[in-house]
Amino acid sequence: MSENMYDCIIVGGGPAGLGAALYTSRDRQKTLVLEKFYPGGQINNTDRIENYPGYKNIGGPELIEKMLEQAKSFGTEFKNNAEVKSIVRRDDGQIEVAASKQTFIGKVVILTPGSSYRPLGVPGEDEFRKAGTGVSYCGTCDAPFFKDKVVICVGGGNTAVEDTLHVAKYAKKVYMVHRRQEFRATQVLVEELMDYVNKPGSNIELKLDAVVTSIEGEGKVEKAVLKNVKTDKSETIACEGVFIFVGMIPNTGFLKGFVDLTEHGFIQCDTAYLRTKVPGVFVAGDCRIGAAMQLVTAVADGVNAAMWMKHYLRDSKWWNEPLSDVLSPAGW
Repeated sequence: MSENMYDCIIVGGGPAGLGAALYTSRDRQKTLVLEKFYPGGQINNTDRIENYPGYKNIGGPELIEKMLEQAKSFGTEFKNNAEVKSIVRRDDGQIEVAASKQTFIGKVVILTPGSSYRPLGVPGEDEFRKAGTGVSYCGTCDAPFFKDKVVICVGGGNTAVEDTLHVAKYAKKVYMVHRRQEFRATQVLVEELMDYVNKPGSNIELKLDAVVTSIEGEGKVEKAVLKNVKTDKSETIACEGVFIFVGMIPNTGFLKGFVDLTEHGFIQCDTAYLRTKVPGVFVAGDCRIGAAMQLVTAVADGVNAAMWMKHYLRDSKWWNEPLSDVLSPAGW
């Protein structure tokens, strides 16, 4: 096998990519991880993780370093600052990946470029994104850190409603800010939210037809300024945290024309086997349709892709086989 020839090329070194790399390398598949910056992705910006099995509390960079060293111990090769520019499947079934002025060839490619939180783009947001200062993009991850505090939640989609209801289990008071009167979330979630808001003693207060224009404080979030989009009147709310739930941006721009993407840029796939429309190209993590957007599920996706990849390497015709239970323990 030539220097630039691999059994598996993983595009992206976040949790999904590291999970995949551990399993492919441990299975003695020659594996290369191409990472645009440095392994870890968004988790590197997370100060405290309490919902990853096996760790009561661990910092994001520390967890990533452990995962990175574990993958390296089984022979995974890493190339950092290696932004992938294009991917092409050749007529012979091999897949060419162009990155950092080099072209690498793989029998299988696992796409794990991840996604980024969509920002509000208001003053103070970047300043308080640092761990422990008050801006968060994940209620499931960070709600317990705001126990008995006053917080603002921004957004009106499914994630915004679900995560606001979750945050309300911990916070003393939640102001939910949405730029319209109507929510974009599904009707059943809207009904659940309104039932909660209207019950006696509810700790959620709706701020509709409103947007956050700035987040302010000295060293940590202390208040946020809201503006009513119909009256232009401003209002300042004292708070200790701002949760921003306005969507995710998948890092998939470089894949246009290669795999099928949704209108929002998420990769279309068979969500059981994680197969894309291109034979030999799997997808894992937050960049795919149906992803749960959690650290542990991203890692699990990477592991699943690594496991299913073996079936493709044994028989390429497997790619077009329908879903079946014959590959599971129940079919033994």
